[in-house]
Amino acid sequence: MRGAEFAELKAFVAVVERASFARAAEHLGLSPSALSQTIRQLEARLGVRLLNRTTRSVAPTAAGAQLHERMAPLMRDMDDAVAEASAAAGRAGGTLRINTLGMAARQLIAPRLARFHRAHPEVVLDIVVDDALSDVVAGRFDAGIRVGERVEKDMIAVRLTPDVKMIAVASPGYLASHGTPRTPADLHQHHCINWRLQADGRVYRWQFEKRGKRQEVAVHGPLTTNHAHTGLAAALQGLGVLYAFDHEGIAEALQRKQLVQVLADWSITRPGLFLYYPHRRHAQPALSAFIDCLLDKDLPARQRGAKAAN
Repeated sequence: MRGAEFAELKAFVAVVERASFARAAEHLGLSPSALSQTIRQLEARLGVRLLNRTTRSVAPTAAGAQLHERMAPLMRDMDDAVAEASAAAGRAGGTLRINTLGMAARQLIAPRLARFHRAHPEVVLDIVVDDALSDVVAGRFDAGIRVGERVEKDMIAVRLTPDVKMIAVASPGYLASHGTPRTPADLHQHHCINWRLQADGRVYRWQFEKRGKRQEVAVHGPLTTNHAHTGLAAALQGLGVLYAFDHEGIAEALQRKQLVQVLADWSITRPGLFLYYPHRRHAQPALSAFIDCLLDKDLPARQRGAKAAN
């Protein structure tokens, strides 16, 4: 296979797996126009249309789906071979595809990007933020990051964070106007900011527990969202009570007295974040290095201790 033919096939696989010329072009380091030309050359060489394109979407034709089914595993095998060769030379290399929740991308991955790149310049990170719990095997990802209870049983899981508490909060202005809920049942008399679960589209039923007694409450209010920062913004603006993971945005708002915690003795704890990958695949050197970076195992002991104290 000539180099140009290999480049065309690699470009085709990238477009199908990302369902987007723009995202595939970014991954490959090409301009969208150059990528489009590469795909046209491949289709002309094979004499068949491989992709159906509209202004909003791209999807493989029947011939394209068949080609992708055959070529994608070969591309993965070649990436693995490159990674193994790099490992034999004592360094991590290749492309590492990670599917992650948005909060993990913000809290864990983003602050460590420069440090990881300096230590492993031959690794290309392909980070896909996805709160819809996509299948990492079907999506040909090397690993995913999810909350613990959503990790499939046939996966190898690595804990990244401790368990996290869910807390109910509201703005001082809202509480002054509507009163403070004392029990979960009181929420029926309040405006609440609802969560829509991206996995299946259901609206989350708020779960509480006190002295072993668990309650679920279906709440109502002026907003339903699947985006954490939108929910936080609504609470800050006094739209109602928010029930969410205790993340950095909420902690900061509580410290500044922009929000007040309610129902504190009813809050539950959820499993923390886990990185997971298929049991049948060994963790290649790039993935092992990435895990060490997320856990700060690549830092000197003194720095690890300082981060843990904070």
